[in-house]
Amino acid sequence: MIIVDTALQSRAEAGNPVRVGMIGSGFMGRGIANQMINSVPGMELVAVFNRNVAKAKQAYTEAGIEDVREVKTVEELEEAIRQGKSAVTDDAMLLCRAEGIDALIEVTGSIEFAAHVVLEAFAHKKHVVLMNAELDGTIGPILKVYADKAGVVLSACDGDQPGVQANLYRFVKSIGLTPLICGNIKGLQDPYRNPTTQEGFAKQWGQNVYMVTSFADGTKISFEQAIVANATGMTVAKRGMLGYDFRLHADELTEKFNLNYTGHIDDLTKMYDVDQLKALGGIVDYVVGVKPGPGVFVFGTHDDPKQKHYLNLYKLGEGPLYSFYTPYHLCHFEVPLSVARVVLFKDVVLAPLGAPRVDVVTTAKIDLKAGETIDEIGGYMTYGQCETSEITQAERLLPMGLAAGCRLKRDVAKDQVLTYEDVELPQGRLCDKLRAEQDAYFAPAAQLAAV
Repeated sequence: MIIVDTALQSRAEAGNPVRVGMIGSGFMGRGIANQMINSVPGMELVAVFNRNVAKAKQAYTEAGIEDVREVKTVEELEEAIRQGKSAVTDDAMLLCRAEGIDALIEVTGSIEFAAHVVLEAFAHKKHVVLMNAELDGTIGPILKVYADKAGVVLSACDGDQPGVQANLYRFVKSIGLTPLICGNIKGLQDPYRNPTTQEGFAKQWGQNVYMVTSFADGTKISFEQAIVANATGMTVAKRGMLGYDFRLHADELTEKFNLNYTGHIDDLTKMYDVDQLKALGGIVDYVVGVKPGPGVFVFGTHDDPKQKHYLNLYKLGEGPLYSFYTPYHLCHFEVPLSVARVVLFKDVVLAPLGAPRVDVVTTAKIDLKAGETIDEIGGYMTYGQCETSEITQAERLLPMGLAAGCRLKRDVAKDQVLTYEDVELPQGRLCDKLRAEQDAYFAPAAQLAAV
């Protein structure tokens, strides 16, 4: 990461900035715009898409740029870029097709819409940086196949928890340890939260209430940990992950695992069975109510007794698991660094290795009735849980990323995981086509893994 600032400074001095287009200008998108415009030399945000052009303009004006040009055609966008004018549009495909844009940041949180945008970007040889774990966790592996064929990079981003975990995972590997757990530290996990319960928090911070609910009900963390698993080859120890909650069960867990628990993530290295972790090839997980929060952690092991002695000297303990953590995630502040890594170094922050290892499956938040149409992620009806891709495919479980808009063919009880047989998919969606293509493309790998 340190090399990125020097490379960007060189681009700034050469008058050859990395030129970026952004798809979406919501809460996080506006933060990215402000960061890129005011704090990242050697990079320019040349265009912003939003369905509501006034929202796209807001991303610029909040960052101090008033001279903004609305464009309707590729030619108009290309002319604005040549003249150094900031551009906005309500047609995302213009950003995909225009010359003079090196990479796109996708920050809508959508799945169907984002799938169209990403494929169009690849068709025009543009790198894509995703701040969209929902898309990545649903059809990321097949999108990576399309990116590779086009000779471009698809990557998740720094700053969000998956990217921070990926950076920490790479660091731990680079110093000779074997990472066995990639984890997320949460302050709240309640699968029954809904937009009504989260309305106050969303208003306080100016965020979308459905997105906020997906944080609280566990759907977001499930997507985040799924994409970490798919990028590292790790899996989950059980459906929903282990998810130890010290906020509710500190005394019980302390006694069960014979912990000297002070409230810090370092204490939890004794909770896991190293042999089981090795047999699984490592797991993704989360814990609740542990310091430092919000943060992420990686637990790794080392087989060399000499190095274990040094690790103990350096205050990491006697093992066999050693704790590494990052005590924050700075979301939009770091996204421009991801773009620089991708464009300047072809360095992927986080992307599927190949066949998916972990999926996010749709689970009933309430008793669901035949004939109802499932609402969006972070809504009133469903929440997402991690499950192995092997089980997801074998049992034809409904991916959470495809659930919105599906019509229920039968009643489904609260906390039951939905299957494809429980629903009627909307007609003509690209995301369903790509998911079917992904399942078929990786089927041989999945079958071999099961042998």
